[in-house]
Amino acid sequence: MAQARISAKANEGRFCRSSSMADRSSRLLESLDQLELRVEALREAATAIEQEKEILLEMIHSIQNSQDMRQISDGEREELNLTANRLMGRTLTVEVSVETIRNPQQQESLKHATKIIDEVVTKFLDDLGNAKSHLMSLYSACSSEVPPGPVDQKFQSIVIGCALEDQKKIKRRLETLLRNIDNSDKAIKLLEHSKGAGAKVLQQNTDSKFN
Repeated sequence: MAQARISAKANEGRFCRSSSMADRSSRLLESLDQLELRVEALREAATAIEQEKEILLEMIHSIQNSQDMRQISDGEREELNLTANRLMGRTLTVEVSVETIRNPQQQESLKHATKIIDEVVTKFLDDLGNAKSHLMSLYSACSSEVPPGPVDQKFQSIVIGCALEDQKKIKRRLETLLRNIDNSDKAIKLLEHSKGAGAKVLQQNTDSKFN
């Protein structure tokens, strides 16, 4: 009888210890789950800052190369460029880096996708129109919506092999490049228009001298 009581107490002690360990493990797991949410929130916030930095630099660059900037006095342009350069310098002091975890296959896919985009970029000066069409097909390959134009199927399969974060970055880069091409195209058209208007005025002045 005494032996049975001792055995029962020992079993009860083991049960209490096991129950306590299970509770402790559950609390630790819950804490780690909460920390995981905070880690993901941190990465998302850092990524948002990265994107905001890119947007700010693009906007400053766009203002510096805008048609309005060309149509003001040299003194005003110099003053505005000084302000723009100051803002760009302050923006560049913000350093945020979010590293993407990749397996070897994803690393290779990213390298291949980057190479394809870089090759298109090098052709900008030679043939802007064709480069834009090629970029549009690359961008369509990254879109989840029904594309308005042709899709580069080969590029699409490469992008699918990239990490999800890299897929988003590739799409953002293509969006930026397409915006830059549109801005360049508009600037060229405005420049050609101003030259054409200037030539027309010059011709009218020349004609009036001989009439």
